[in-house]
Amino acid sequence: MKRKSHLKKVQQRKKPWDVLIIGGGASGLGAAVDAASRGYRTLLLEKNDFAKGTSSRSTKLVHGGVRYLQNGDVSLVIEALKERGIMRKNAPHLVQDLSFVIPSYDWWNSPFYGIGLKIYDMMAGKLGLGPSTLLDREEAIELIPNVQTKGLRGGVIYHDGQFDDARMAISLAQTAENHGASLINYFAVTDLKKENGMITGVKACDALTGEEYSIDARVVVNATGVFSDAIIQMDEPKKRKLIVPSQGVHIVLEKKFLNGPHAIMVPHTTDGRVLFAVPWNDYVVVGTTDTLIEAPADEPQALVKEIDFILENAGTYMTMPPTRTDVKSVFAGLRPLAAPEDDSKATKEISRHHKVTVSTSGLVSILGGKWTTYRKMAEDLVNTAQSVGGLPERACITQNLPIHGYDYNANWENPMHVYGADTDKILRLDAEGNTSLSTDLHITKNMIVWAAEEEMAMTLEDVLARRTRALFLNAEETLKIAPKVATIFAKVLHKGKDWEKEQLDTFRTLAKNYQLS
Repeated sequence: MKRKSHLKKVQQRKKPWDVLIIGGGASGLGAAVDAASRGYRTLLLEKNDFAKGTSSRSTKLVHGGVRYLQNGDVSLVIEALKERGIMRKNAPHLVQDLSFVIPSYDWWNSPFYGIGLKIYDMMAGKLGLGPSTLLDREEAIELIPNVQTKGLRGGVIYHDGQFDDARMAISLAQTAENHGASLINYFAVTDLKKENGMITGVKACDALTGEEYSIDARVVVNATGVFSDAIIQMDEPKKRKLIVPSQGVHIVLEKKFLNGPHAIMVPHTTDGRVLFAVPWNDYVVVGTTDTLIEAPADEPQALVKEIDFILENAGTYMTMPPTRTDVKSVFAGLRPLAAPEDDSKATKEISRHHKVTVSTSGLVSILGGKWTTYRKMAEDLVNTAQSVGGLPERACITQNLPIHGYDYNANWENPMHVYGADTDKILRLDAEGNTSLSTDLHITKNMIVWAAEEEMAMTLEDVLARRTRALFLNAEETLKIAPKVATIFAKVLHKGKDWEKEQLDTFRTLAKNYQLS
């Protein structure tokens, strides 16, 4: 993907785009893949970087949602389990099977979860990843050696999926481009264009140059997640808010705190949620929280009480309880929950179902949803956009559409597996460019060059937070290598020393959000 070439298409296009998508997260990128693969002339505009917000800040799970089953939301579980299987089938280099152990300290817990997870398995059908099994005490300890053994009776093992969210987002952008879509990051929509009360396009501004654009489209899609209300209110200024932002925080620890390849699901936390400790890229991601937030932000801040909640609840189940000094990185994301009619509901009780709305002036918006169901969300969204825009009726084909980089034989022991079929191209860029710049993180000169030349990375943050996951894994180590990365990155983009310094200063300020002081 080359930003200049996509920008040139926007500048040269005289006719309206068929579908114009606002938002470059999971739902927007999924919609771009769907619309482009149906043959619609598709443009996606993102005000920051692709997956800058919620879509790079998940628990890294592709799952049906065990707790949704517990809440009785059977239809969501069935849909998510189906989509989990499709996602793994279409992107085997990005989605893998991961086994989870639920430790049990009450005599009734294992049978209770055992029965529930058998139902979970049954719902997954042919797209299941493996059967759930009851464990005795010794088996549970063998699978999760760092589990608290005092009072342990046994447990249950079940299977779900794991993925790299930001890398999936970039791969979806590349897939959309492969099917003819144009996508531009750092390109903010500033207003909606209307004629006779109907939306006919958008006004937008290139954040990197300040240049303003007027772009026509047959249908405009709002896929901005937690920022959906801002776009909706451009259309209907007095419209009530339709999104409830809920903050989820994760901490990242060294892999010794899990000491094995299996994830742990803590079934009971002090606020009634579940907590996950998940192995990821030689580290452990632990989360998450569910905190109501008044207003969305581009860079949400983890609250002290959220960090304490995770440490306290994780420590209860570990023989080696983590402390604040053990945290390598912390990140916060905002869930775009569709606002319920009943304002008294806690965020954990608000449905994770998505819904598509259409305003009287023709703005199509996608509200709610979760990463696992991104493809189905996109299908429903484009089906609606097709009708609103008067586009020729064409069926969705994404159920069997390989994601860019598709590699059925991807080696998950190799940190380069997220690039799939592009791996060899990256390795061949420079014979001497494949040595990691860090002993704790895998990031090479070739990966930086590839991010700049082929993945539309425009800032140092893009490279260190989303094209590679360095900042999300180990903030302190990332700050150590940032100067080297900045020098390589600036050279590829033909930028001077002043730009390089500015990028470093901006990144250092940002990185403080990922560290515990």
